[in-house]
Amino acid sequence: MTSDRSHQPPTDGPRFPDVLLLSQISSEMVRAQKRYFGRGPTQAKSYLLDDFLLVVMRGGMTTAESTMLGFGREGLVRGFRQEFENALAERLIDRLQELTGRTIVSHQAQILFNPNVVVDLFFFEPEIAGIA
Repeated sequence: MTSDRSHQPPTDGPRFPDVLLLSQISSEMVRAQKRYFGRGPTQAKSYLLDDFLLVVMRGGMTTAESTMLGFGREGLVRGFRQEFENALAERLIDRLQELTGRTIVSHQAQILFNPNVVVDLFFFEPEIAGIA
């Protein structure tokens, strides 16, 4: 089922992102983490600000990652996550472009420790007033 969203900014007043869309994005990112990492985050929230989308996911570290962190190998865990996220980027971008109806031109992901947070940042092609 597709919806006809114009994605045009209002002519006056502040622009507020669609709460349902943000919820769908968060759910899709959690599904992807579960599917590809074998475990997904326990919390996720998405923020759409102008031409970028920020997805913050908490929890979901695998047993192997937790074990490596216990050995003091943060760099190894971060490096693997980065490589894996880079390999997954095209799949995530395709799905989020489908959900948002917008073109993503750049993506970056990072894992942080203490607290355990994964952050994905997507940049959209800029919208010009009256043109989506």
